[in-house]
Amino acid sequence: FESLDWNHGVFLGSTVASERTAAAEGSVGVVRRDPMAMLPFCGYNMGEYFKHWIAMKKRMTKTPLIFGVNWFRKGSDGKFMWPGFGDNARVLKWIVERVQGKGKATEMSHGFVPAYDDLDWTGLATMTRERFERELMRVDAAEWKAELSSHTDFFAKFGAHAPKEFEAIQKSLTAGVSSSTKASRPVTAMLI
Repeated sequence: FESLDWNHGVFLGSTVASERTAAAEGSVGVVRRDPMAMLPFCGYNMGEYFKHWIAMKKRMTKTPLIFGVNWFRKGSDGKFMWPGFGDNARVLKWIVERVQGKGKATEMSHGFVPAYDDLDWTGLATMTRERFERELMRVDAAEWKAELSSHTDFFAKFGAHAPKEFEAIQKSLTAGVSSSTKASRPVTAMLI
């Protein structure tokens, strides 16, 4: 999905998380937050690092689009839903089309997402329209609320250093998840 705007994209980058594997330090399966994959390399408070990226918007005449993808989402059968490998190019093609101002998307409370027909499915019969809409693109309100709650806990670690802009973004995301009446609306590419 594509971030709603620059600040939302910085927020998304700051909340990057993954489950620890046997190759990582700590307990296997525990979610570890690593903002923008910089936690081990940042020699100062990460809240100030986030503020730096928020402030960068003022220095740019045109901000780049920011995208997020979860290649490792599992289906009800416990298996990865996305086939991976070369099929990742299908999503990357949509991202390039969005950057070029050609790609279509649907605006949701959490960002701009592709509809089934916005992706090229040539040669991939396993991802039906029904599975794409029912499973892959499903937004589970309870899961999102838990995720947003974990963001609150994570940002609390940074105290006054956390960007104030993140509070508004989090409130908006929470309201969007809580509102069952918020309709999605199709949009054409918007270059932010």
